[in-house]
Amino acid sequence: MDNGDIFRHAGRVEMRSRIMILHCVFCNFRADVSVEQRQKTFEELSAFSLSLDGVLAFDFGPNRDYEKKSQDYSDGFVVRFASQSALELYADHQMHKELGKHLCDLCEGGGEGIIVFDIETP
Repeated sequence: MDNGDIFRHAGRVEMRSRIMILHCVFCNFRADVSVEQRQKTFEELSAFSLSLDGVLAFDFGPNRDYEKKSQDYSDGFVVRFASQSALELYADHQMHKELGKHLCDLCEGGGEGIIVFDIETP
């Protein structure tokens, strides 16, 4: 997508010259991983993420799964990036790689226990 794309937002079609990226990560933690371990890992990811230019927000928490469609994924987090280049800076950073490896180690099947969506949004 370029910077002049059309987005559908809340039933409206809008033309925006700037997009943001929602980096959504959903985790299927191993049964032996405590709530405290999950919390600490997310707090470390949050502190790292928020230290980078272009990161607008970091939110995490348990999956409430009100629709009963994602029961295997107990927790997740969302990082809001100001741009694709901010996401790339985050993804290429050595600390992200280290924290990501640790997160994979805590999930069922390693990286197979994690789902990632990157959503462009106005």
